[in-house]
Amino acid sequence: MNLTLSSTPIDVLILSNGPGEVMSWVRPAVKALRSKLGQDCTQMRISVALSPDPHASGQEASILQGFPEVNRVQGPKDFWAFLLWGKTAQNWDWHPKGVVLFLGGDQFFAIAIAKRLGYKVVTYAEWTARWLAWVDGCGLMHGRLLPQIPKRFQSKVCVVGDLMAEAQVLEPLSKPIEAILQLPGDAELLGMLPGSKPAKLMLGVPLGLAIANHLHTIRPQVQMVIPVAPTLTLETISRYADPATNPCFEVVQGCKAKLVQPSQGLPYFLTEGGARVMLWTQTPAYDLLSHCKLCITTVGANTAELASLAVPMVVLLPTQQLDIMRAWDGIPGLLANLPLLGTGLAKLINLFVLKRGLGLLAWPNIWAGREIVPEWVGHLLPEDLGDRILALLENTTELETMRAELKRVRGEPGAAHRLTELVQAVLAE
Repeated sequence: MNLTLSSTPIDVLILSNGPGEVMSWVRPAVKALRSKLGQDCTQMRISVALSPDPHASGQEASILQGFPEVNRVQGPKDFWAFLLWGKTAQNWDWHPKGVVLFLGGDQFFAIAIAKRLGYKVVTYAEWTARWLAWVDGCGLMHGRLLPQIPKRFQSKVCVVGDLMAEAQVLEPLSKPIEAILQLPGDAELLGMLPGSKPAKLMLGVPLGLAIANHLHTIRPQVQMVIPVAPTLTLETISRYADPATNPCFEVVQGCKAKLVQPSQGLPYFLTEGGARVMLWTQTPAYDLLSHCKLCITTVGANTAELASLAVPMVVLLPTQQLDIMRAWDGIPGLLANLPLLGTGLAKLINLFVLKRGLGLLAWPNIWAGREIVPEWVGHLLPEDLGDRILALLENTTELETMRAELKRVRGEPGAAHRLTELVQAVLAE
């Protein structure tokens, strides 16, 4: 069935929330929807409504508006009026036939909105498939979720795979990376991914710059590059590199750096020790990352994307400033972000979690059930981290083993197209 051949136009309403979901789930999904179900917006209209997320940057709506496959976007501030009363900020009209596709937030929101619109509903389940009595189709990230599904709902679910694994499909650049970065022949390219949320950036940026400064003094052929998250501007990320605007600068013994924006070439941070850390603003940065010998990252969707590209990595979680690490999901995240009480609760939550042990943090380690990329948690300081990273760079066997393990555990590409097939099947019922 090709929906573009039908005389009945349809609406696809996608519900999502945070920056990771927008880039890792929505982006490949809308590309697949357009590729498989048609480019004609009069026959298939794609709308995205964002629900509130304490970890959102506020730039998610503008990023979605830049996706050529998406026709309409509504930001999170108008979500509750839409959920409760069906009212959108721009008074959207709706075709009689459509589907609500859940790609982030609360699965119940998708069911409630689909019921109001009279649409089918398809959910994407990362960890748990909920509300199966009321959904029409559910795409599972992993086959290990199947035992959770009661027999009476088995016909509604299928394993589509990991949408984050779509990073394996590279978008080639117009010029070689070496030419864009103007790298000398002996350069070793290292990626630095400090995250996109303020709680991570406050620690990750000054710590990462200090690591770069330390590496520069010992191994000057190392060239660091930061793929700037699409939710950030250069001016925003530069504030985290300045102790005057970053209160957590000293706790990680950060290295101050100034933002340089030359008339030609990439912008970069220049550290006090003379290290240049280039800033890459093109997204997605998969082609860049695939050329990195090693990446320094923090927990989150970054680890899944790097795993999909089979790029060796070290995963950092500094715990010096417990009260600012408020990136937990669910009830802990809500409690840690409460006004007035949030700081104290965040400290208690983090102390409790650290005492019990965090378990595996990076996505490839979770998939493998064991540590295949290093996870360094605790009172992390730049010189010690730099020395440990240098040891890794000199151990080519360990890096190649890590790359081989990542290739083994990463998901196969095609999840977005399989999810689209599920949407198509539900609409055809």
